[in-house]
Amino acid sequence: MEALIPVINKLQDVFNTVGADIIQLPQIAVVGTQSSGKSSVLESLVGRDLLPRGTGIVTRRPLILQLVHIDPEDRRKTSEENESNSRKNGRLYRGIDGEEWGKFLHTKSKIYTDFEEIRQEIEAETERVSGNNKGISDEPIHLKIFSPHVVNLTLVDLPGITKVPVGDQPKDIEIQIRELILKYISNPNSIILAVTAANTDMATSEALKVAREVDPDGRRTLAVVTKLDLMDAGTDAMDVLMGRVIPVKLGLIGVVNRSQLDINNKKTVADAIRDEYAFLQKKYPSLANRNGTKYLARTLNRLLMHHIRDCLPELKTRINVLAAQYQSLLSSYGEPVEDKSATLLQLITKFAAEYCHTIEGTAKYIETAELCGGARICYIFHETFGRTLESVDPLGGLTTIDVLTAIRNATGPRPALFVPEVSFELLVKRQVKRLEEPSLRCVELVHEEMQRIIQHCSNYSTQELLRFPKLHDAIVEVVTSLLRKRLPVTNEMVHNLVAIELAYINTKHPDFADACGLMNNNIEEQRRNRMRDLPSAVPRDKSLKGPGGQSLSPTEPPAPEGETAKAAAGSSQGASVSEQVDSGTGNWRGMLKRGEDGVPADRAVLQPPIPASPQKGHAVNLLDVPVPVSRKLSAREQRDCEVIERLIKSYFLIVRKNIQDSVPKAVMHFLVNHVKDCLQSELVGQLYKTGLLDDLLTESEDMAQRRNEAADMLKALQKASQVIAEIRETHLW
Repeated sequence: MEALIPVINKLQDVFNTVGADIIQLPQIAVVGTQSSGKSSVLESLVGRDLLPRGTGIVTRRPLILQLVHIDPEDRRKTSEENESNSRKNGRLYRGIDGEEWGKFLHTKSKIYTDFEEIRQEIEAETERVSGNNKGISDEPIHLKIFSPHVVNLTLVDLPGITKVPVGDQPKDIEIQIRELILKYISNPNSIILAVTAANTDMATSEALKVAREVDPDGRRTLAVVTKLDLMDAGTDAMDVLMGRVIPVKLGLIGVVNRSQLDINNKKTVADAIRDEYAFLQKKYPSLANRNGTKYLARTLNRLLMHHIRDCLPELKTRINVLAAQYQSLLSSYGEPVEDKSATLLQLITKFAAEYCHTIEGTAKYIETAELCGGARICYIFHETFGRTLESVDPLGGLTTIDVLTAIRNATGPRPALFVPEVSFELLVKRQVKRLEEPSLRCVELVHEEMQRIIQHCSNYSTQELLRFPKLHDAIVEVVTSLLRKRLPVTNEMVHNLVAIELAYINTKHPDFADACGLMNNNIEEQRRNRMRDLPSAVPRDKSLKGPGGQSLSPTEPPAPEGETAKAAAGSSQGASVSEQVDSGTGNWRGMLKRGEDGVPADRAVLQPPIPASPQKGHAVNLLDVPVPVSRKLSAREQRDCEVIERLIKSYFLIVRKNIQDSVPKAVMHFLVNHVKDCLQSELVGQLYKTGLLDDLLTESEDMAQRRNEAADMLKALQKASQVIAEIRETHLW
C-alpha cells in the first residue's frame, strides 16, 4: 500500500503539466487561522526549514508540497537522470551532494539542495504573483521534496483565515481567503488538517468551523493542536487532546513547534522534535506516544493511504470517462488540413447539400423550436400569403358613390341607357391592382427565409465551417449575392402576373359567366317584384327592358351631379373620385340641372335655392348650382351600383384565386428552385480557386489552440490511466 502515495504524486505531476483541476486527487489541506502554526507543522513533517516564516500573513499562495521518501539507491538514480537531463539542456549540474533536495514545477528540472534557497524561491514566486504588500493569489506553487527522512505525503499549505484587511489587501480579504480554502477542502478526496493553537479556546476554532461546513460528519477531518508549551500556567490541554471538548472522528494530535526566537537562533527541526518529545513525556506522559510530530506524520501517511485506496476506483472511472469525452471533443475539432483543395471542395459540397436538404426537409438536424427551411416557406405561401389575400376586401376602398361616379364618368356627355362596361373594367382593375403589394411581400418573406437557412446550416449542420471563419464568411457572401440576384427577377415575374390579370379582363371566364347568369336571375326576380309594386298611374309598358334583363326606366333621370359630388366629398373612402367629379362640375353640372326641368313634379322635388358656401381649401365657383344637403339614391342608381359591385366582386374573387395559386409557383421556380439548382456550381465557381485556397482554409487561432489543449489533456488522461493501471490489486488490499 506504500506504493499508493507515489502513484497519486505521479498523477499530480501529470495533471500539473496541463494545469487541470478536473480531477480531484487525494491530498491533505492544512487549514487554520493566521499564525496558528500551519507552516511550522509542515516544516516539522519535512524536518527542514523551507517555508517563509514570521508574524502576520506569510503564506499568501497555496503551496502544494509533495513529500517523497527515497532510499540512497533512488537518490543515486535520480542524480544520474538529472545529470543526463542537464547535459541535454546544455548546462551541467553537479550531482546532488546532499541526501535531500527539492524541485519546483515552475523552475522545471532545476534541483535545490539548499533549503534556504527553496525558501527564497517561495518568497520570490509569491511576490511575483501576489505583490509584495500582503495581497493573496489562488495560483498554487508546486514543490517536491525528496528525502529519506519523510513519509510519502501530499500536503497543501493554505493562507491563514483573517478578519481585518492590512496593507494593500482588498476589503473582502476575509471572503477571498475563505473561498480559496473552501476550493481546496470541498474536494471530497481531500483530508482536512484543521490547525488550532492550544492557547485559544477550541470552541472558537475557525479551522474546525470551516472544516465542519464541508465535512459535517467529520469523516475526513484531523485536528492538530499547536503551541502546547504556550498555554497559561495552571492550564493544560488534557481534555482537548482526549477529545472531551470537541470530538473529532480522526482524532486530535498535539504538537510543539519552534518559537520565533528558536527560529532566529537557527534551532534545527531535529532538535525541536527532541525537545517536543521531552515536553510531552513531562507534561502528558500518558498521551506522549499518541501526540507529537512523528506520530502526526505516521497518522497522516496512514490516513492518506487508506483515503487513496477508497478513492482509487472512482478516480479510475472518472479518468476513463474524461478521456472518452476529450477524444470525441478532439474529433469534433477535426484533423489539421493536409489536402486543401479536397477539403475545400468537400466543405462546399457539404454546405450546398445541407442547404438543399433544409429546404426539402430532409436535413439531419431537425429544428424543434420553430419552423425553418422548406416548412417555413410552405407556411409563408399558405398561411401568411393566403390569409393576407383572403383578408383583402373585393370592394375595399370603393363606396357606392364612387361606383356611381365611375358609371357617370364612363358615359361621357351622353346620358346612358345601359350600365357602361368601361366603368366595370376601370373599377375591377383598380381592385385587382391591390393584390400586387401582398404578392411582392410574399417574395420578400421567402427571400428572408432563404437567408436564414444559411445561418441555420452554419450553426447546426456543418460544424467544420466554424473552424474556417474566412471560408464561412465567403460562403455566406456567395449565397447572399445569389439570392440578391434572383430577387429582382422574381419580383418582376410577380409584378407581371398581376399585370397580366390587368391586361385583359376576361368577362367570358367560365366562373364569371356562371356568376353573371345567377346574378341576372336574381335581378330579374327583383324587377318582377318591383313591377308588381308600381303604382297604377305609371303605365307598365313604359318600362323598358335592357339587355341582360336590366330594367331601365326612361322617366328616371340621372340625379343632379352636384348632389353626387356633395355626397362623395363627405365620404372619406371616395375622396379621390369625388375630386375628379368636382373638377368637372363647371362643364356639365348646369346642363344636368336644366335637363331636369322636364321631369314630372312627383319624380324630382326641387328645393329653394341656397347660396353656395365657399368650402375650405377650394376656390368658390360662382357658376356652381345650389345642391341639396343629402338625398336618397334613386332605384335605378341603386340597381346600377349593385350590378357593378356584384360583377367586381365576382371577377375579383376569380383573379385572387389565380394570384394565390400562381405567385407561390413563380416564387418556387424563379427563386427557391433556381437557387437550389445553381448553389453548388455558384459556390465552386466563386470559391474553388487555387489563389484562394490558403486564405479560405486559415483556421481561427482559437480553434487551433482549443485542439492543442484538448490533445494535451487527452495525452495527460491517457498517461494517468496508464499510471493507475500499473497498480496491482495486491497494492490495493
